[in-house]
Amino acid sequence: MARGVAPWLLARRLLEWLGEDVPYRDEAAALLGLDRVCGELRLVARSPGVAACTAELAEALRILGLDAEAPVAPGEWFQEGAVLLLLRGPGDLLSLLERTLIDVVAYASGVATRTREMVELARSVNPSIVVAATRKTWPGFRLCAKLAFEAGGGDTHRWGLSDAVIVKDTHAELLGGLEAALERLRTRRGSRYRLVEVEASTPEAALEAARAGADAVLLDNMSPAEVARAVRLLEAAGLRGRVLVEASGGVTPGNIQDYAATGVDVVSTSYPFKNPVAVDVSAEARPLQGGCPASGRLGLLAPEHG
Repeated sequence: MARGVAPWLLARRLLEWLGEDVPYRDEAAALLGLDRVCGELRLVARSPGVAACTAELAEALRILGLDAEAPVAPGEWFQEGAVLLLLRGPGDLLSLLERTLIDVVAYASGVATRTREMVELARSVNPSIVVAATRKTWPGFRLCAKLAFEAGGGDTHRWGLSDAVIVKDTHAELLGGLEAALERLRTRRGSRYRLVEVEASTPEAALEAARAGADAVLLDNMSPAEVARAVRLLEAAGLRGRVLVEASGGVTPGNIQDYAATGVDVVSTSYPFKNPVAVDVSAEARPLQGGCPASGRLGLLAPEHG
């Protein structure tokens, strides 16, 4: 996905997230007349970590009509007290956005921080290893989760089912087995698909997939010893140089070095998504004198006026 596209998609996603928190209107902001106050909202780190989704959120907020900036860029390490996101605009919109932005920045930065930890562990054993993200993200948070993984030094892998062909166990089972799936791969692939990856649950199945013409094999839920054996089988068959090898399933900070040492090209994991580092983020607000630097009305209060 082109990085320039992300803020537009994130702006749309942000409106959806706000719809969960503010289905009609912000009652406290309405009662206090915060729409007549211009203010500044700062998202401040209360613990260290790796920043993620800050620049994309700032641009998404600018698209939606607010004045926003990200003092800490994605991928940068920050310390306690760092300002991660800075917004200026009408007080009612700052109130509306506060909780959602805190949650997104804290979770994304937690994912990035955990990813950085795992990438450093893997590359201490194998400097050329690629640590990639799986698709096991929470529904509705795929974009920011993948951007966070990338900010931590990992690879986004495929963003979704439309990006690449991976023949998985489910496909094989629906067709009656791996052999049937591989036969269809041989006869139907054509030139449309630049890379086809086949999931294998045993070293022997990985060898079979490579012989059938797979460009990559995904060694799924194998132990490090089984992964190493699959690599050796491919080497013995003279196929290792032609096939990209990925290990996936159950990869954690505790075993990623073992997988990285097997000789695979890629280790993929969902661990940072499910076990992000607890990054604490809070908000600080203050009034601003004079007019607001941006109108801040573009679409954000649609639920109230709809």
